[in-house]
Amino acid sequence: MKCEPKAYNIDDLSRAPDKTTHWEGVRNYQVRNMLRDEIKEGDRAFFYYSNAKEPGVVGIMKIVKSGYPDFCAWDPENRYYDPDSTPENPRWYMVDVQLVKKFDTIVLLSALRANPLLQNMWILRKGNRLSITPVTETEWKEILYMAGT
Repeated sequence: MKCEPKAYNIDDLSRAPDKTTHWEGVRNYQVRNMLRDEIKEGDRAFFYYSNAKEPGVVGIMKIVKSGYPDFCAWDPENRYYDPDSTPENPRWYMVDVQLVKKFDTIVLLSALRANPLLQNMWILRKGNRLSITPVTETEWKEILYMAGT
């Protein structure tokens, strides 16, 4: 799950009540469908910094609430407002995440790209712009190894 650290970072999550927050603001239909239909309570996710001085994986989160309508879309004062989304017909979804672990060091994007075991990883595909991408069990274990976990 990608986020720009200037917008929200892993330290923000560590300070949140119960180290939990909702992952809102997704405005891509493919990712919306993942949030709504595929990502479930108990799933694990990497917290990934994008558009950062040092992009990479910074920690682990757990999904603590499966997909539900993104209520930020209904608030005209919110930056994620969408007048075409309503409580009766929600267009966008979010999940709640909880911090599991912050890595001691970032697993840098350059290291991910250099690892032959990760060559097919979705997030590394040319042209990928999705903020949430699936990770295989093999990829998960390799990133944990790279993080020293």
